[in-house]
Amino acid sequence: MEEPRSELVTLTTDRLVLRAPRESDIDAIFEACQDDEIQRWTVVPIPYRRADAEFFVRTLAPEGLGKGSEFIWCVVERDTGRLVGAQAVTRFAADPDSASVGWWTVKEQRSHGYTVEAARAVARWALTELGLRRLQWLAYVGNDGSRAVAERVGYRYEGTLRSYADQRGVFRDSWVASLLPSDLD
Repeated sequence: MEEPRSELVTLTTDRLVLRAPRESDIDAIFEACQDDEIQRWTVVPIPYRRADAEFFVRTLAPEGLGKGSEFIWCVVERDTGRLVGAQAVTRFAADPDSASVGWWTVKEQRSHGYTVEAARAVARWALTELGLRRLQWLAYVGNDGSRAVAERVGYRYEGTLRSYADQRGVFRDSWVASLLPSDLD
């Protein structure tokens, strides 16, 4: 497992800054996670309360970073600082050279290519700087938006895992794809 870290690396792209979640993000995260689509396709609690956003910023992100097991970024517009979404890399305990990726995007920020731009930056960092040998994308079957992002980033579709992922006590079929260092453009 990675050495514990106290600071998350900040990633920048042409239009975005990916940085550690901050106290000032709590209200925007809370608002974003009220969206039916984020609730439908992720494991955020329902109802999503302000306390959940506080936990995300104050506990989940820093504890994962401290253990070197999870890296969570808030994605913000470079020019305005407005929240675009979140990106995460979560290492597998049984195989710390591999990790899963995930993302969500604020409803009003979808269809601008932001999530693809951020996911490319995260993938490049994870496969080069962190030195992972494999990134794995999973999404519940039907999450076409996430699948489109994964495909545009270069993840290679590997199949459907039946009754695989638990979402609030229900096991759902999931798509799986991977990205290797050799897949980077």
